[in-house]
Amino acid sequence: MAVFGATGFTGRLVAGYLAAHAPTEVRIGLAGRSDKKLADVRSQLPPAASAWPLLVADSADPASLAALARKTRVVVSTVGPYRRQGLALVEACAAAGTDYADLTGEVLFIRDSIDRCHQTAAGTGARIVHCCGFDSIPSDLGVLLVHQAASAGGAGDLGETTLVVTGLKGGVSGGTLASMMEQLDEVRADPRLGRLVDDPYALSPDRSAEPDLGDERDLTRPSYDPALRMWLGPFAMASVNTRVVRRSNALQDWAYGRGFRYRETTGFGSGPAAPLKGAAASAAFQSLEAGLAFGPARALLSRLLPAPGQGPSEKTRRNGYFRIQVHTRAADGRRYVARVEAQGDPGYAATSVMLSQSALCLALDRDRLPGLAGVLTPASAMGAALITRLSAAGLTLTARPA
Repeated sequence: MAVFGATGFTGRLVAGYLAAHAPTEVRIGLAGRSDKKLADVRSQLPPAASAWPLLVADSADPASLAALARKTRVVVSTVGPYRRQGLALVEACAAAGTDYADLTGEVLFIRDSIDRCHQTAAGTGARIVHCCGFDSIPSDLGVLLVHQAASAGGAGDLGETTLVVTGLKGGVSGGTLASMMEQLDEVRADPRLGRLVDDPYALSPDRSAEPDLGDERDLTRPSYDPALRMWLGPFAMASVNTRVVRRSNALQDWAYGRGFRYRETTGFGSGPAAPLKGAAASAAFQSLEAGLAFGPARALLSRLLPAPGQGPSEKTRRNGYFRIQVHTRAADGRRYVARVEAQGDPGYAATSVMLSQSALCLALDRDRLPGLAGVLTPASAMGAALITRLSAAGLTLTARPA
């Protein structure tokens, strides 16, 4: 296994987690542009990492990436923004038959990866798995959990399914902001890309087989949900997570059902202040998005917000958390709810656990994985095996009748 981008902020967290938790039989290498910086990272890791090899590779040098992919069974990449820096590594892994996992939340990058690498990876047996962090493991596995519960209960296909963020605390990711700004720039320059990003089924393997319904658009303003008995507002990660979950459904031969409809929201409760909280949160998110798209405001925000490679303090990472519920109504009318929760900053502490365990799952659980190859999703690539791993690592992943 190789950790590409090991000298970056998130890469160091992943390397540290693996050094502390990976089984001793797993051979791990640290990969990046600078041998000296890689050696420095290794020197600060627990003793278990003292003999880890250092692998020099550069995202701008396809030959070095091809050599890296040939040397290992799994590559974990934390190097973004991915659309600008990541596609050559995906191509190298697809060609070599090497499994790959990353943290991207970039719809345009994932679409490029599908179009350019899916067939190659399917032919070589490579599992290319994007979105193995807070984007989009809680969403993807949460829906898989309610599907498993409904199937076990004989309740039939999933219908209206809603993810609700009930608690969230963490720092701001400089890398996520950089990716958002790059995608905003690309969409503004090319309206065709804007239409792609807005398409609820942008990542489908067969767009013509999917519905074309306006009610699948991401929530943009607060609304009251009588079934859930709470006010719901937009969730910032919905624009990528929903596309990933819908791709999971299609890749699994529409296992959740052709009538599956999915959205992601933030919950604000049912009290008299709930709609006001929802309106305030919606306005704040829209203001941030507008500010990142507007030159002068972006310059100011860039000075105030973290830059790529920067992240929250150790205290902030330790004290963060996320609490998510996934509610569904099955074909026979019964309702199910999944809980996906973790302690630790969602974008860093919890994400480093999810990415690391995804890599270990690809490396060690091959005989328990679904028999799919190509550009996949966490649910379609690893499914129940990853749920087992993450549960053992301290995350809560459960489902029950509501």
